Amino acid sequence: MADLRELYQEVILDHTKNPRNYRTMADATAQADGNNPLCGDRVTVYLKLDGDRIVDASFQGQGCAISKSSASIMTEAVKGKTRAEAEVLFDRFHEMITGKPGAPVDGKALGKLAVFQGVSEFPLRVKCASLAWHTLRSALAEKPGIVTLE
Repeated sequence: MADLRELYQEVILDHTKNPRNYRTMADATAQADGNNPLCGDRVTVYLKLDGDRIVDASFQGQGCAISKSSASIMTEAVKGKTRAEAEVLFDRFHEMITGKPGAPVDGKALGKLAVFQGVSEFPLRVKCASLAWHTLRSALAEKPGIVTLE
């Protein structure tokens, strides 16, 4: 189990130091802003939709390692998915990070997102891991305003 935790930490650090899809998107068809005023994490999620499919996703923002790496892995995970598939992925991810620590995780369904399973042991970090996801959900729903997690 220690080896698995070390691997997960390496993946999170890699996505923090070298975030994927960390850019603005001039031709975005949807976007939303998120803010966690308790810790200062901020994120903007950009989406390019073709009908119901997410053809591109990116983000910009500042925050802790968990927040930034979660946004990075999230943008990779949702590319090519439909809105409905992204919602299912949101639900699985949210269930994992808010569930009982040590509960079984469907690694196949979550892919790289499984690296965040340890977040459930640290309730204050749940908001860090989920900020980009709630912001994604707002972008998909085309809801105006800023997503806040208080």
